[in-house]
Amino acid sequence: MAEVRLTGEQARRIAVRAQLLDSPRPTQLVEVVQQLTLLQLDPTAAVAPSADLVAWSRLGSTYEPAQLKRALEQDRSLVELNALIRPMEDLPLYLADADDIPRYPDSRAWFEGNARFRHDILARLEAEGPLQSKDVPDTSDVPWPSTGWTNNRNVTQMLEFLVARGEVAIAGRQGRQRIWDLASRVYPSDLPRVTPAEAKRLRDARRLRALGIARATGTAMPGEPPFVGEAGVAAVVDGVAGEWRVDPDQLERIEDELHGRTALLSPFDRLSHDRKRALELFDFDYTLEMYKPAAQRRWGYFALPVLHGDRLVGKVDSKVDRKAKVLRVEAIHEDVRFTRAVTAGVMAELEDLAAWLGVGLDGPGLPSRS
Repeated sequence: MAEVRLTGEQARRIAVRAQLLDSPRPTQLVEVVQQLTLLQLDPTAAVAPSADLVAWSRLGSTYEPAQLKRALEQDRSLVELNALIRPMEDLPLYLADADDIPRYPDSRAWFEGNARFRHDILARLEAEGPLQSKDVPDTSDVPWPSTGWTNNRNVTQMLEFLVARGEVAIAGRQGRQRIWDLASRVYPSDLPRVTPAEAKRLRDARRLRALGIARATGTAMPGEPPFVGEAGVAAVVDGVAGEWRVDPDQLERIEDELHGRTALLSPFDRLSHDRKRALELFDFDYTLEMYKPAAQRRWGYFALPVLHGDRLVGKVDSKVDRKAKVLRVEAIHEDVRFTRAVTAGVMAELEDLAAWLGVGLDGPGLPSRS
């Protein structure tokens, strides 16, 4: 197929539609994760855990975090793997080359030097599982070497490798603590086997379908490689240098009007988390500033990007004050001057977010209601 030429508006609309941020909203959590391919787990919950915030931004207040827990621990329609939540049906794509794990020579030597330890863990899980890591004895022969926090954390490191190899699975969580069990008791028995080459091809295609438009090689995301390879169709975007890849299904809708809406996004949202792509396609400058000293922050500790239609138009500096039971809005940063429609949309989303969180809404950043 010949290279496709897109306007900036068309490129943005493709990205918004692919991320399910147009109208009408989707209605089913599992269908959302199937399209997005992942929800990122992150312990930061200044407003809400990122996985829940991403789900809320698509589904609205019909979404409840209990739905995610049920899908992971009861229905088994979703699975936790490498700090990401993925559709269970995609699991074979991420276990296709599991026999090669660990890949690095030093890690491989540690793993092979602890063959007895590995056997002990599997036997313990078979007899007593599911278990937290604290309930698994450390019988390692070779300590895990690290200059960081994982030094000598042998049980956790072995469990991580066994999950990556498809021998152990994360069966659920108790608070933030993972619960481990044999993969044979968590994963369906009829999952298909996929060759590594076919798995890569399908992962690239699924990643592009979730993004709509991406560079063949771009910015690495947590848990995701920085490319979509030869997936999709080659394209150029007016006013942006270089070549892009576009999901062919999105090209079939290229002339359709976008039914846009206003959305507040997690800082980890895939629409804007690739900062270079956000700048090139949306002219949106953003940095997650939670790791910066307060005096150096421009937009706030956990500022939420604001989408309106096919534009990223600002950031909301907000945080839940759990003691006061309020969503406190410190500032609303306008990248472009907000129209009345944008302001109304942002306020409606903030009110919905506060109601979903079960708190009030307050703060010096809220616009005057006079």
